[in-house]
Amino acid sequence: MTSDIKKLLSIIEQQLDWGDPSAWQSRDFEVLSQLIYDKTKVSLSESTLRRIWGRVEYKHLPSATTLDTLAQFAGFESWRTFIKQHTNKPAEIKTPAMQVKQDERTGINVTYLLLTVILAIAGAVSFFIIKTADRDINVADYKFSSQRLTNAIPNSVIFNYDAENAPVDSVYVQQSWDPHTKTLVDKKMHQHTSVYYEPGFYQAKLLIGKKVVKEHKLMIPTEGWLGLIEDNPVPVYLNPQDFIRKDMLNLPVAVIQQKNMSMQPKPTYVKYYNVGNFAPVPVNDFSYSAEIKNGYKEGEAACQFAAVALITDSGPVIIPLSIKGCVSELTLFSVDWVISGKTANLSGFGVDLSDWVKVSCKSTAKTIRYYVNDKQVFEFQLPANNVKIVGIWFGFQGTGAVRDIELKGHDKMVFKAF
Repeated sequence: MTSDIKKLLSIIEQQLDWGDPSAWQSRDFEVLSQLIYDKTKVSLSESTLRRIWGRVEYKHLPSATTLDTLAQFAGFESWRTFIKQHTNKPAEIKTPAMQVKQDERTGINVTYLLLTVILAIAGAVSFFIIKTADRDINVADYKFSSQRLTNAIPNSVIFNYDAENAPVDSVYVQQSWDPHTKTLVDKKMHQHTSVYYEPGFYQAKLLIGKKVVKEHKLMIPTEGWLGLIEDNPVPVYLNPQDFIRKDMLNLPVAVIQQKNMSMQPKPTYVKYYNVGNFAPVPVNDFSYSAEIKNGYKEGEAACQFAAVALITDSGPVIIPLSIKGCVSELTLFSVDWVISGKTANLSGFGVDLSDWVKVSCKSTAKTIRYYVNDKQVFEFQLPANNVKIVGIWFGFQGTGAVRDIELKGHDKMVFKAF
């Protein structure tokens, strides 16, 4: 592995803040695969990521597409951009102190030796400060709360915090579980404002260094149905008339093109949300069904990827679908369970999405069972804690349609559309 690739992986590891990557488990790579797809819309399999991180012996270098995707996930435009930014060395600045060459008697570069000693001392002091700070942190000394400004999207949220007792200046507000949403704040201040561009249920955090001292749940709702086309950093929001029909949700390709969004070579990713507009439904006694269709299969959209999802006040339920030939790239989420098509048989989620497909799930006494066209294809154990459903969303590579949406709790209809 080249030093440049190692630098890029190191940046990603720092952003994830998951600890030593040598201790990452299979589930960590499954989650990372999903995070990368969510941000870049490019699927890197768990096995690919394990090879890149040296968990599986592999003598070849990653492909250009893989390197571009990892660079984009780390926040760079491309692999080439990353290389440019990390190989441009600043011009040497000579000062009287830096012009000292060598001790004539010993041949030792005195300046280099002095700098090495200084850096070693600084590193040791920094390490000592961090360790001391961890010991000195008392979570009771900190306060953290939030207030959203509207029920619409985008939505600014005001975070109120008190971190004046922090033993270090590394104080962060993190919008969610995703470390990419972490922002350094002034510990002497008391407010920080963030914008949420997509609805959902988030776990906001206050961190001192790497330690989470306070966290709370935060729901970002929608005013009825919200449609968007994913784009970075801000999505393209749809007008209701763009996608809401009398008998379904459907976004025509022509409307996408009218908004100057290209379908090729990278197809768009379309989402329909409805969050916070019905009474919360307990996961331990629910049933849910919807019919979806994804007829767009041009170019890179050949797999016709789609997702039917439930937003909970804990982990999500995400039911992935594609054509049969692409099920290896799917990842199924069931609150606190994640399983990859690389390590499990998800062939039941492979269907012909050019026609209507019924997707459903329901809880029993001990499990959540998943169905495609009324045939059970998977099941997971129920979560141990009391989890509630607070929203739904649908996602399509290219574009797609939805109808016959029904959500029940305790055998009573809670939400029904189209």
